[in-house]
Amino acid sequence: MRVLVTGGAGYIGAQACKALAAAGHEPIVYDNLSQGHRWAVRHGPLEEGDVTDEARLADVIAKWRPEAVMHFAALISVGDSVAQPGAYYRVNVGGALSVLAAMRPAGIDRFVFSSTGTVHGPPARLPITEDMAYRPISPYARSKAMVEAVLADCAAAGHLKCAALRYFNACGADPDGEMGEEHDPETHLIPLVLAAARDGATLTLNGDDYDTPDGTCVRDYIHVADLARAHVLALDWLEGAEGFRAFNLGTGQGFSVRQIIDAAAEVTGKPIAVRIGPRRPGDAPSIWADPGRAAAELGFTAASSSLPTIVETAWKWMIDKPAYAAP
Repeated sequence: MRVLVTGGAGYIGAQACKALAAAGHEPIVYDNLSQGHRWAVRHGPLEEGDVTDEARLADVIAKWRPEAVMHFAALISVGDSVAQPGAYYRVNVGGALSVLAAMRPAGIDRFVFSSTGTVHGPPARLPITEDMAYRPISPYARSKAMVEAVLADCAAAGHLKCAALRYFNACGADPDGEMGEEHDPETHLIPLVLAAARDGATLTLNGDDYDTPDGTCVRDYIHVADLARAHVLALDWLEGAEGFRAFNLGTGQGFSVRQIIDAAAEVTGKPIAVRIGPRRPGDAPSIWADPGRAAAELGFTAASSSLPTIVETAWKWMIDKPAYAAP
């Protein structure tokens, strides 16, 4: 089928487009390129436009007549959302409303939503399951929870069937070397650790006195290629589904920051100097998902998410990226 992919020039959206094309679908990328990259659009046409521009969205939908939408377009920095909450609600919530408004007159009712495990906030228990209460503690996480509520209401009204995919820590790079993380500024742990190894720089570790086995935060890391496959599985699932359903996308296993640093040192063959900095406000000691629902209902397993695979693909991208992706 033809699928409109908002934010399809971004890190996860571009990989999802590749997975869609491999499954025989045609992705139509809709992106304003404020955070995505033109070079990452390699598996379908690009339509430039802002996600809050309902008229532009309607024109693109009329032109291509997609049968489903995958919605990635959003602002994603937790820290930045605290400083600029209005922008996050305008883009993340307002953008989703614009997409839904443009979809309905065209009769499109299948919607795969890029959500986040942070809607649950610091977890009351582990592992995190989809039925746990919303406890978002940042405007970013709150914006995603708000969109999930909108989608659930639209589904209850019979206007939509939706899979909300709650990511844990997206990481790694395309195994074929076509695309990877290119954020400016970069805030994700694994590329920051690898950049320190590459540059011989000192990495700041935010706290080493958490209640975890080695004192550093533990998180659930899932490879971007696995995330992309999950979106295609969710699209297939929507064929026979009704209503709204949320799915955790994680591995069910946590790794500490020190384990990530050790894995990066082993893959790169380079020492990584570390200094201990203060804790970041709001960081929970440990977070990992229960991925059982996605396994049972979507048939999803995180097959590419071993820690060595994640770090190796990210490192290969960093040191050997194609010429077209050079800054």
